[in-house]
Amino acid sequence: MNQSSDHDAQTQLLDIRHLSAEQFSNLGVSQLAYVKPVMLNGARAFAIHGADGTPMAMAGNEAVALAAIAQHEMVPSRVH
Repeated sequence: MNQSSDHDAQTQLLDIRHLSAEQFSNLGVSQLAYVKPVMLNGARAFAIHGADGTPMAMAGNEAVALAAIAQHEMVPSRVH
């Protein structure tokens, strides 16, 4: 393969316009997590979910939830 072909192949692999529905739904699953305020036993808590919606943990406050995500080398996002 020549250099141009290598570059074209790499670009196509990274181009999200060519992802299947399954690939798109798994995009960022291991790198992103979101924090969502919830009520737990009548008290405000913060649920941590993976990018695909999988429940991961609960925290008593938002700062702890965000810190837990960062500690696991993931990028946090807030959902309100």
